[in-house]
Amino acid sequence: RYLETARIDWMYAIGCVPDPAGEGPVIVNAFCNFYKQLEYPGDVRLKMYASDPARTTFETWATMERVDAPGIICAAGGATTIWVDFPAQKARPLPDWMRRVVDAEI
Repeated sequence: RYLETARIDWMYAIGCVPDPAGEGPVIVNAFCNFYKQLEYPGDVRLKMYASDPARTTFETWATMERVDAPGIICAAGGATTIWVDFPAQKARPLPDWMRRVVDAEI
């Protein structure tokens, strides 16, 4: 839940909003590995990154730690995102602007 919320917030913040009548991002593979329990109540610090822009895909990944235990990674995960033409239901090359954003995150 934390990872997906951060990923969606990041995409909206950079103007990467899916257009059902056009193109946009689709998560094709996501994972999360938990190393320590995230106990309730508590605040979670999530650090998200984007990397590895390819022809039609890029990676997002993140680490999670408790605010009261900085530097101790409780969980880490990521997702592969593919750029698609929604009406055609086909992969499309990453737009240049999106490639620049992902390159800047590395």
